[in-house]
Amino acid sequence: MALPRTAKALFLLALHVSAASCRILNSSSSLTILLQNDLLGSLSDSGEATILTDTASYQEASQKCSEIQESLINLEEIKSSFNLSAVLGHLTYDGPLDNDQLYWVASGPGNCQATNAEGKIRVVSCLKQLPGLCTQNAPFSNVSYADTSSKWQVTVQSGAQNITGFRDRASFRFLGVRYASQPERFTYAQTFAGPSNQSALAFGQECIQLPGAGGEDCLFLNIFTSYLPGENAAGNPNQLRAVMFYLHGGAFLVGSGADPEYDGGNLASRGDVVVVTINYRLGIFGFLALDDNSTNGNYGIADQIIALDWVRANIAAFGGDPDRITVFGQSAGANSVRALLGSPQAIGKFAAAMPLSHVAGLGILGSFYTTYPTIADAASSTFDVVLAPTNCSSAKSQVDCLRGFEPQDLLFLTAGMTPYVVQDGTYVNTPYLILNGSGHVANVHLTLGVMRDDAAALIPYPTTTNITQAIEEAGISPDFYINNTGLFPEPSGANATLDVFNVTAHMATDGELRCLDEAIAVAGVRNNIFKSVWFYEYTRSYQPLSFAVNTPVCQAPTDAGHPYGDTSMPYFRCHAGDVYYTFGNLIRQGQPQRDDIDLPFSQLIVDLYTSFARSYTPNPSLEYLRVRDYDSTLQQIDRPGGCWEPVERGENPTLRRLDWPSSQAVFNEVAQCNALGLPLDYFTD
Repeated sequence: MALPRTAKALFLLALHVSAASCRILNSSSSLTILLQNDLLGSLSDSGEATILTDTASYQEASQKCSEIQESLINLEEIKSSFNLSAVLGHLTYDGPLDNDQLYWVASGPGNCQATNAEGKIRVVSCLKQLPGLCTQNAPFSNVSYADTSSKWQVTVQSGAQNITGFRDRASFRFLGVRYASQPERFTYAQTFAGPSNQSALAFGQECIQLPGAGGEDCLFLNIFTSYLPGENAAGNPNQLRAVMFYLHGGAFLVGSGADPEYDGGNLASRGDVVVVTINYRLGIFGFLALDDNSTNGNYGIADQIIALDWVRANIAAFGGDPDRITVFGQSAGANSVRALLGSPQAIGKFAAAMPLSHVAGLGILGSFYTTYPTIADAASSTFDVVLAPTNCSSAKSQVDCLRGFEPQDLLFLTAGMTPYVVQDGTYVNTPYLILNGSGHVANVHLTLGVMRDDAAALIPYPTTTNITQAIEEAGISPDFYINNTGLFPEPSGANATLDVFNVTAHMATDGELRCLDEAIAVAGVRNNIFKSVWFYEYTRSYQPLSFAVNTPVCQAPTDAGHPYGDTSMPYFRCHAGDVYYTFGNLIRQGQPQRDDIDLPFSQLIVDLYTSFARSYTPNPSLEYLRVRDYDSTLQQIDRPGGCWEPVERGENPTLRRLDWPSSQAVFNEVAQCNALGLPLDYFTD
């Protein structure tokens, strides 16, 4: 079904779990999967893993391994590529490994053996209390395969909920966990608390969306973790991991937390964090607002906050720290993060935020996302696209009329609706995120930024060589160009249409993303709104197959010597070109490496982002990288200019240009942003 222009552009609590109420039901021990995850999955030479258990005697440690259908590891039989010290490096963050610490391993008859981190085995008393190292034979999963058989299953109890997931080689995976029961259409969801026995072996239904997939019973989340606390450890916050809570993009029209690009296993495993991805209601089902004093909209935003409440109440059972949650999202997910930063219902529930490619400013999308209309204004726009096609305009109760439709019928009849985030008075109560110091904004750590050519995948490719007409088709006033041709130069290449596209993509990237994102960073620092601010610009990208827009401009050009793309040649670094890197899923998605940089660059991005989630700086400590043997990232950071500097007060704030190697640079396009009426001080007055 073809979408109308606007929709087509949009397409492009608080209680901690006590030690008594959360535990692993089919294991008497905490379990930690230790893997030197290089993001190659089953292709890795370092794919051997071990599972760490709590301290116990030799016999008890052996029993703990048996409970999960494993045995104590035999270091003499394991592959020579197994790097025990690097694997055990996951037990430390800022200091060297304790080489005096011993771990139970498989022993011959008549004695009990333990190893130190260097693999030196010795005989010790069988009654000594030591952590155990179990085998980890669960296979790697990938985009099309996961072994969820009972052998790999694990059940976690949190409150009155028993949730059964499974492990693959890298992480424990709990998929399709219900965080809210299906609410009545156009009402707000309530946090699910059980009692229940949930099977979390497969992703839950996605929220209904074009072209007709999913359904209304869709409020599920997914948890990826390498650590599950046992009953004795569940109340120890020092053992809990930072949480990364992801909000998917898709213009509030499409998408799901189950999309393969967002699989959190590699991010959780390599970065030693707990990753949560969620579904939330979309389109008319998530964002209808009527001027009837009851249908107030923002149901999708409220779903995100309800999911956040569920996570805060339950994540300790899965090894996550409810006081160290980073909310992050890309595209519409980034705009969701912005809404949460100013939401009275969300403030205080997370410690850091990462809006990635947040859209605001000019153009078809920028103007749509910059401000939050009132309910009355949003409702006035629904007549032609919602009430008229459904014949509900004259109904005694318009909302009851809309509730009477089958979900698929309502989806298709209202396909032209624009899903606005509105000022509903509860979840969003200001016309925009107030950054001049007078508003109520979450005082958290913030990382944000853009792709160098972000909007090249968000605007139409020109059908004309008339540059002013093309600019207008991109949703921007040609006057900005006519008055500032020197700031937006048109190349003189062999392809005249591509030359025009260079200009429209340049203007749209600045006008729809870069300018106001840089202004948010500057206001956050100058007005002391955020605890720290870090800004980036990607100058390397890998466009995902799921968002292959304006092909082939967002792909590195191919030739006989570079069948998958020559990244040294010109190409546009487009919207969503960071997603594979963010989650470390390039190989998992079955994508080829274009060169010898794609993999280490993805490792670098995972290391930077998870460092921010753990410690609120995107600069992992050198000792952390050494002890885990993350050599490629260590080499990038332990060099002159290798540190990502925060945005600071002053006339020349800087950003991190994410590439190989990365570099620090002064905010660019400042003159262009001034010309577009979106200066760095846009939010500071």
